[in-house]
Amino acid sequence: MLMHRERRELAEETLVGNFGVRAADSRGRLSFEEQCSIRTCFQRDIDRVTHCKSFRRLKHKTQVFLRPEGDHYRTRLTHTLEVARIARTISRALMLNEDLTEAIALAHDLGHTPFGHAGERALCEIMPGGFKHYEQSLRVVDVLEKGGRGLNLCYETRMGILNHTTGIPRDSLEAEVVRKSDLLAYINHDLDDAERAGILSLGDEPAFIREYIGTRNSERINNIVTDLIAESGEGEIRMSPKMADAVSQFREFMFSSVYHNPVAKGEESKIFGVIEGIWNYYIKKPELLPDDFLSISETWGIERAVADYISGMTDRYAMEIFGSIFIPASWAVK
Repeated sequence: MLMHRERRELAEETLVGNFGVRAADSRGRLSFEEQCSIRTCFQRDIDRVTHCKSFRRLKHKTQVFLRPEGDHYRTRLTHTLEVARIARTISRALMLNEDLTEAIALAHDLGHTPFGHAGERALCEIMPGGFKHYEQSLRVVDVLEKGGRGLNLCYETRMGILNHTTGIPRDSLEAEVVRKSDLLAYINHDLDDAERAGILSLGDEPAFIREYIGTRNSERINNIVTDLIAESGEGEIRMSPKMADAVSQFREFMFSSVYHNPVAKGEESKIFGVIEGIWNYYIKKPELLPDDFLSISETWGIERAVADYISGMTDRYAMEIFGSIFIPASWAVK
């Protein structure tokens, strides 16, 4: 009698086309493990990511807007979930492996710093050799999670995490789908948030975007995804030339009008001081690092340990640490 996992692997021979990665063909994990009787290897990766501490911390990490007033702005966690849903839709339509796609999508930003890309830029400038969140995401799942044991994810999931920003290495079409979905998610939901924040008004986006992609978040995503699915095939993930041009213009508009907007980013100049202050403090006093990061410093060096500590912080925890270091504690005369 076949186990549940084996039945799923047989089903993938039909559900996953020739250009997708079937679980039975995975190149395996860094450390060998016996197979689960119920879940495929990629399903196990999904579960490991969603149950890890780094994933839970994403709910308190900035997406674009620092400390927004309101409950409906995206966080790094909601961004991740939106990427996962878009990516699964595309993967299913193209007969790729939905489970691998979801595992990559859910893990792709685990290494992101507090304070969004402002935090990443600050840490990149301070850290010798620079800092890239996609490399840190791979480090999280390989080294930092589970008390230094890592999550021991499949090769294909790990390479998809590393791929999601630059497209290098181009290991699987599932990874390429996540990379495209990441872009589609953030330009659309960041426009939605910018309108909610009053940074932009409805209709501020160029006419070409409104006319060719759409005027509402759901309409824009549906039109782009529909075009991408229709145009992709034979081992390539692509949009029509006209849609690709529209999406490129959309992205350029978001950078000029939102990501570099002085109102939206007015507080970012303070972020460098926060990150630099925490960095310098622990570089000079490494003995005050939490024990887990002291152990990292013994193997990887103090700079790597401090970078790991800072990048894993949520926005509010980073502010608490900064405050405990540099702001005098309140006291009362008795």
